[in-house]
Amino acid sequence: MAKILVVEDEPEIRILVKTILEKAGYSVVEAEDGEAALRLVNEEEPDLVLLDVMIPGIEGWEVCRRIRENEATRRIPIIMVTVRTTDEDIQRSVECGANAHINKPFDQRELLDTIKKLLGETSSP
Repeated sequence: MAKILVVEDEPEIRILVKTILEKAGYSVVEAEDGEAALRLVNEEEPDLVLLDVMIPGIEGWEVCRRIRENEATRRIPIIMVTVRTTDEDIQRSVECGANAHINKPFDQRELLDTIKKLLGETSSP
């Protein structure tokens, strides 16, 4: 079972994403801010990170950069899930090393399909 770190400061959204992922068969670890996200990436060694941009402390793009700079974590797929939807925002996600950028509100099917693709899954988890 793949483990996904969900980094989201809004409790309602975090609970929704956790429910969707667990229903799809994933294990979920949660973080509410950038500092916790960086700590949990190292402690939990998730298979994938869902990362909001606008989180307390260290913003999501900087968290993404730091994950990419760390030899131990640089290969973990990262999906930015955010209300920041301009072309410039998407470019920033690419520049920090994100594998995908999904706009909020997100489509559940798009989210799960992107996760499966990045984890190399061809069937249900």
